[in-house]
Amino acid sequence: MTRLGLCALALSLTVAACRKPPQPGDPLAGLTAQERDRFVHGRVVFDSAFTPATGLGPLFNAVGCGECHEDPKAGGTGDEVERHATAFHPAAAGRACDELAAKGGPVFQLHVTPLLHAALGIDSEPVPPEATAIARRTTPAIFGFGLLDAVPDSVILSYADPDDRDHDGISGRPNRFFDGRLGRFGRKALVPTLREFNEGALIAEMGVTSPAIPTEETVAGQPLPAGTDPAPDPELPREATDLLDAFVRLLAPPEQKLTREARQGREVFERTGCARCHVPALRTGDSPVPALRHREVAAYTDLLLHDMGPELADICLGLATPSEFRTEPLMGVRLRSKFLHDGRATTLEQAIDLHAGEGAAARDRFRGLAAGERAALIAFLKTL
Repeated sequence: MTRLGLCALALSLTVAACRKPPQPGDPLAGLTAQERDRFVHGRVVFDSAFTPATGLGPLFNAVGCGECHEDPKAGGTGDEVERHATAFHPAAAGRACDELAAKGGPVFQLHVTPLLHAALGIDSEPVPPEATAIARRTTPAIFGFGLLDAVPDSVILSYADPDDRDHDGISGRPNRFFDGRLGRFGRKALVPTLREFNEGALIAEMGVTSPAIPTEETVAGQPLPAGTDPAPDPELPREATDLLDAFVRLLAPPEQKLTREARQGREVFERTGCARCHVPALRTGDSPVPALRHREVAAYTDLLLHDMGPELADICLGLATPSEFRTEPLMGVRLRSKFLHDGRATTLEQAIDLHAGEGAAARDRFRGLAAGERAALIAFLKTL
């Protein structure tokens, strides 16, 4: 190798060694200057606090994205717990799940603006008596969601085994949106794209209308009383919505930090069968953003629905029955203090122990491990 080549190699190794791993809230590596600029401006929208004059409510769960997605940085989790409700009628002809959309569902907001309170005398949106289940939902971390959005449908469907043809007791199946598109976002995997997930959160969580969803939600199916919504629709313009989407899309996934014990735990994780649903890596496809294109993401999910047993069952959603949930992505699990869809588990051991249904076999193998192997598996999860 020439002296010039050796210098170039040394320079590249030095740059690689100095490159710091992404921290929670950082953008993806490899963005263009324009993409980084949109990420920075999108965070301003994400961190904004809305008021009734700028579009908040009249029904809402939070005053801004950053109120819920705050721990440890913007895009993380939060301590808010939402209320969702649906009606499930398995014997009904046609669709068994009623999302109660005509009654304001499936998200029933916990707060109202002063104007709506004065008009109706309510402090939150009432859940209709037709509901057969009311669910609690914690805030998911959204780090790396742009990468999940870039995973092709074909990759997700390659893991589906709805009839359990291999007889391993795991029969993951896809959920589909109401128009037939494959879902992937949300605890029940109903929402097909990250863009729709973001725009849906604007209206469902903050009551903020956008060009994609320009009309306010009803109050348990009834139109808003006159004078309770002072901001003109859409309340968030296209440019701001695009910037918000860019921020969420370009958030980096948490960096994994493997220790010697964690490497042993990774092998135990595979051996117990956890990786049958929590697939260690998914590969993205084409994307207009080069940093999202043809990359492996250590998501630890198959983005499919799995039956988790009657103890965890709550609402239905789309094709998902009450006991079916999307495999929770484990990337960033070390940053959480509560686990499962409703936060009922306060330790990783409790979360594993509450697995039933298709997760029962892996749970039982975990219970049967020697203490050192259980500790190694937990140590591995705490590196994700």
